[in-house]
Amino acid sequence: MGAVQQVRDAFEELYGTAPDGVWSAPGRVNLIGEHTDYNDGFVMPFALPHMTTAAVSRRTDGVLRLHSSDIEGGVVELSLNALEPGTDHDWTAYPAGVVWALREAGHPVTGADVHLSSTVPTGAGLSSSAALEVVIALALNDLHGLGLARWQLGRLCQRAENVYVGAPTGIMDQTASACCEAGHALFLDTRDLSQRQIPFDLAAEGMRLLVVDTQVKHAHSGGEYGKRRAGCEKGAALLGVDALRDIAYDDLDAALDQLGDEEEVRRLVRHVVTEDHRVERVVALLKAGDTRAIGPVLTEGHASLRDDFRISCPELDLVVDTALATGALGARMTGGGFGGSAIVLAEASDVDTITKAVEEAFAAAGFKAPRTFEAVPSAGARQES
Repeated sequence: MGAVQQVRDAFEELYGTAPDGVWSAPGRVNLIGEHTDYNDGFVMPFALPHMTTAAVSRRTDGVLRLHSSDIEGGVVELSLNALEPGTDHDWTAYPAGVVWALREAGHPVTGADVHLSSTVPTGAGLSSSAALEVVIALALNDLHGLGLARWQLGRLCQRAENVYVGAPTGIMDQTASACCEAGHALFLDTRDLSQRQIPFDLAAEGMRLLVVDTQVKHAHSGGEYGKRRAGCEKGAALLGVDALRDIAYDDLDAALDQLGDEEEVRRLVRHVVTEDHRVERVVALLKAGDTRAIGPVLTEGHASLRDDFRISCPELDLVVDTALATGALGARMTGGGFGGSAIVLAEASDVDTITKAVEEAFAAAGFKAPRTFEAVPSAGARQES
C-alpha cells in the first residue's frame, strides 16, 4: 500500500470519514548557501524525495484537530481563537502556527481535521519542520480557496516558525519545500524571492550526492543559531548596510578592516559574504556544464562554516574529512549546524567505498552509526489526491 493511501485510511479510521484530500511536502538539502538566507543573500536548495504527507478535511467550527502517526499520543484538539505565539512547545506548534499565521494575515481559515505521516528525518538538518508547515499551508490554501502563490505560502510558514514557534529561521526551507522542481536546484534570492530553477541531474553525468545523517540532533530554537543571526545583524549595523548581502565580495577586505577588533563579527561577516559568492560560483559552473568543479566550492563552504561560523561538530568534520580522503569530489555540512547532516559529491563508482569508509571512521571514533542515502532532486509540495 502506498503512503498516500495509508495516510488516507488512517485519517478515516481516526475521524470516521474520508478526508477532503491528501497533500505532501518534501524536506530539502541545501547544496550551497548556508546561513545566508536571513542576511538577504543567495541559497541553492533542492527538494528530497522524503515527504511529509497530510490527509486533511475542512471544518467550519473554529476547531483544529491534529494527529501524527510518527508521534505517540491521540488527537490534539485546539481552538483557533485560542492560538497564541509561545503557548505551544510541542510538535503541534508547527501546524498550529501556520493556521495562526494565515488567520493573522486575514485569510478565512475556519478549522481542519489533520492526520500526518512523514519520512523526512527529524533533527537531521533536512527541514522536517518546513515540510510540516508547508503541507498544512498548501492543504488549507486549497481547501479554503485562498488563492495564495507558492512563495506566499513559504513566507507565511516562515512567519509561523519565527513568531509562533520562536525559531529565528530564514525563508529558504519553506520556499524550497513549496517551490522546488524535480531534477533542479532552486537558485533563490532571499531578498526579493526571485527564483531560477537550475538543472541538476547528477545521475546523467555519472555522479551522486550523498546525504550522511550524523544522528546528532540539532534544534533551531536553541540559542546558538540565534546568536549567529544577532551577530550578523550587528555586523550589518556596524557596516551601515541593511543586510550583509549588501557587502560586495570585492569589498570584503575593506569591510573587515572597518570592523576593527570585533573578531567574532568579522568571522560571521566573512562567512556570509564568501558564501554568497560561492552560490554564484556554483550557479555559473552548473550553467557551464562543469558540474564536477562544484566539488571544491562545497568543500570551501564547509571550511568557512567550521572555522568562521563555528557551527560544525566532530561528527560532521569526520564525514567531510573521510569522504575527501576516500575520493569524494567535495563535501560539506548542510543545514543549521551543531549536528545534522553532511553532503558528499562523488563519482557513482566511488559511492560504496566512501560510504564504507565513513561508517568505519564513525565506529573507530565511537560515534553512533551514521545513516547515508542518495539525495535525488525531487518535486516540491503538491496535492496527491
